[in-house]
Amino acid sequence: MANQEKSTFSINSLADLATKDDRVCVLNILGGESRTVTPTSHVFSGGNVVFGTSPGRKGEVLETAAGNIPVYNDVREGLAAGHRFNVGVVYLPPAAVRDGVMELIRVNPECRKVIILTEKVPIHDSRVIRSRARLRKVDVFGANCLGIADAWNHIRLGGALGGDKPEETLKKGSIAIYSNSGNFTTTIASYLMAEGWGTTVSVSSGKDVYIHFAPAEFASALGNDERSKAAVMYIEPGGYYEQDLKIDKPLIACVVGRWKSKLTRAVGHAGAMGGSGDNAEAKEQWFKDILQVSDIYTPENPIISPKGALVTNISHIPQALTAVMKLHGVERDFASHGDLTLKPWFGNAQGLPIPPELDIPLVDPIQPYKDQIAELSRQVGAIFPREPMKDRSGSSLMDPRTQVTKVSGVSVLDAASYSLESNYCLALLHEHNDANDNALINTAVACDINLHGDAIISLVDAVRAAGNSPNTVLSAACAVIGPGKVNAARAAADVFMDLFGHSGLDQADHVEFDISGIGANAEQLKCLVSDVADPKAESMLAGLEARGAKSVFINYLKSLGQYPTADAVLAAITTTIAWNALMRKKITRTTARNLPWYVKLLAVIIGASVDGSKHEADKFCGIANQELVNSWSTTAIAYLALLGETPTPEKLFPFQILLGLIISNGPGTISAQGAKGAVSADGPETPERVQINKAMIGFMTHTGFAHGGNGYEGIQFLTEQFADTDLKDAGDANHGLDLVAMSTRFAVAFGKEKKARKNVGDSVRNIPGVNHPVFKGQLVNKDPREVYLSGLFNERGEVNVFHSFYSALVQALYDNGITANVFCVNIDAVIAALLLKLLWPRYRSGEFSEAALETSAFTAFLFGRTVGCAGEIDDHTNRGRNMDTRTAASQCSFVS
Repeated sequence: MANQEKSTFSINSLADLATKDDRVCVLNILGGESRTVTPTSHVFSGGNVVFGTSPGRKGEVLETAAGNIPVYNDVREGLAAGHRFNVGVVYLPPAAVRDGVMELIRVNPECRKVIILTEKVPIHDSRVIRSRARLRKVDVFGANCLGIADAWNHIRLGGALGGDKPEETLKKGSIAIYSNSGNFTTTIASYLMAEGWGTTVSVSSGKDVYIHFAPAEFASALGNDERSKAAVMYIEPGGYYEQDLKIDKPLIACVVGRWKSKLTRAVGHAGAMGGSGDNAEAKEQWFKDILQVSDIYTPENPIISPKGALVTNISHIPQALTAVMKLHGVERDFASHGDLTLKPWFGNAQGLPIPPELDIPLVDPIQPYKDQIAELSRQVGAIFPREPMKDRSGSSLMDPRTQVTKVSGVSVLDAASYSLESNYCLALLHEHNDANDNALINTAVACDINLHGDAIISLVDAVRAAGNSPNTVLSAACAVIGPGKVNAARAAADVFMDLFGHSGLDQADHVEFDISGIGANAEQLKCLVSDVADPKAESMLAGLEARGAKSVFINYLKSLGQYPTADAVLAAITTTIAWNALMRKKITRTTARNLPWYVKLLAVIIGASVDGSKHEADKFCGIANQELVNSWSTTAIAYLALLGETPTPEKLFPFQILLGLIISNGPGTISAQGAKGAVSADGPETPERVQINKAMIGFMTHTGFAHGGNGYEGIQFLTEQFADTDLKDAGDANHGLDLVAMSTRFAVAFGKEKKARKNVGDSVRNIPGVNHPVFKGQLVNKDPREVYLSGLFNERGEVNVFHSFYSALVQALYDNGITANVFCVNIDAVIAALLLKLLWPRYRSGEFSEAALETSAFTAFLFGRTVGCAGEIDDHTNRGRNMDTRTAASQCSFVS
């Protein structure tokens, strides 16, 4: 449609597009879009909609502030009722548009304009509409448009140009707008107003494949409109409507959509797909020729001519227009209305360091938003929208390409360099904590680790004696830590949040904060203090003092003049840890309230992993209780519980790495599904009913010898390979073993076994820790997780003979023709090598049996995975819907 000629009938000037004499009939007036848009148009235009149609709903009305609009079954009924109109507005579905337009122009000879808002009208139907409309001398606009608005006449026909308050955007001026995008029509008008330019008429042409009111028709009407001194056009790829366009007034052409050349299907605008020679780059060149400019206008490269300017960024339109109009001696229509700089009403840096140039200052919001934002700001913590969370998570995600999981946005490879306690906070608070927080949580965990005299230890010893697996034993321990065990601490956490939530406290470790104005009432004090000293509370307070931990809430407890309860001290600790994330709305109040529960569960899981004989009145695993409370980390206590010895820094680091690697494998793992399913069954839409301990049991019962205990397979394989060696220390670089010879012997024997099995049709056994379903197919294959950890250990000078054996083994399998390429050493091999290195001396000395090795491997997995599953439990509690993990019956099948 290049060089299109004028083909309008009732329109000679842009002033004729939307007039005060126009009367409107709206098809499908009670549809979802029309019933929200039409009332605004009707009021803005002084009541120009005479009636609407909606089949089967005759007698109903569409209520507006300018009076009710009557509704009829069809156009003929409305005319028979005495109504007259000359403009039809079409909100019908695509397949019904043609018949709707035919009805308008066939039964009403006075109809002169039809505006089609529907998108993706079939091309054949559009051709029929244009043909019939021309015969009836009817002008058509659209399809897929938002209509027309005239700021001089205060008239809006069709859609939502100007938004909900068109009078604020459509300011009377001298610039006409023609835009392929309905929403950008309003945006451009707003941008022009900020620069001091108002509008005459705004035309949303639409961008279906067939555009009825095309640029040539607009340009012709522009030339006859004395009000319009210049025009702005917003043009998308697709179609030849603008090629060789003749326009006799200054024009700012904004051509967008270079990126659309990469699309293979339409996105939103069916006509915005470039064909042959009508992409964005081609249209840019058309307008360079039309406007006689050599380049695109930017503030840094202000290329203009008396004919206008070409821009590709809508924010450049106002400046370009002002520059062009100065060439014609034309000043702005009015003083600038503000500017185009960002004016944020609220912001949250989430604790991230923001460069000064990006740290945009907030401005005072307009009403009614100011009051709404003020109310939102008073909200303590975040509120997440609820949605079905089956197989979804806001806590973790595994990258299917790299197989690396992220927890709260942090790769487990990076998390492995953090302590167990810090990763626990990461999973629950969505950020790693600092040294002060670690001092706090370590004190709380250490105070609950010794179960001497508690019914839990008798229970778990009985469960363990019955031959149950470690996950079953720890499930029994979790069952005891029900709501009744933590409600007092949760109530105390509520008190702290109520007292300090609007006090101006941003950092809970700022102990210089003035607490003199914080007054608790009698009911609140009952949750915090007692008339009798609590030994456990005193132990925790002494531990915090010894560690130099800082907490405004602990200071507040001490200022009350009575004895703090142990539950209140625990709540003060956990609320301090949660406070920064809570104030930045990274976590919900529910998370902060439940944090004492999570801390107590972590302590009990670690403590219950050892038998009752290790829980003495004043010692745990031979270490004095108060020493643990005063100085031990949770990671070190977990090492002590698992291995029965005090860790050295050299031994603690690989143990920490081990736990960090296994905190999560994403929400699709069986263990995570068990945790999520337990929350879903409790009904997270009523979060106070979710039993965190039961959800932790859900995680525990969804581990087993194939998921969790399978880590022992790698250990068992390694013990078999090193059984006949005199290896004493797996971390000794001078171990004296010929790993190449060892791996070659195994490879040759495995090759013979493989051949023999194939000859009898038997399946070939897998080698634990070797190969991976994702990392394969290359000549030399690598598991990126293993590569990362190998580099980390090499940097530290760490030696692990078991890990080195695996590296030699995959090469030997290839060198001896057993495998077609070099298999990867997978992450399971690294985990097995790490754990066996720690256990090897005691295993070789006879202190650890084969069964003890298996139990230790399984228990280590449970320690690490407790972190990730705590995150899944909390996430599902805050985001999920009731019973959202169930599988639809249509997806289930019966097997006979």
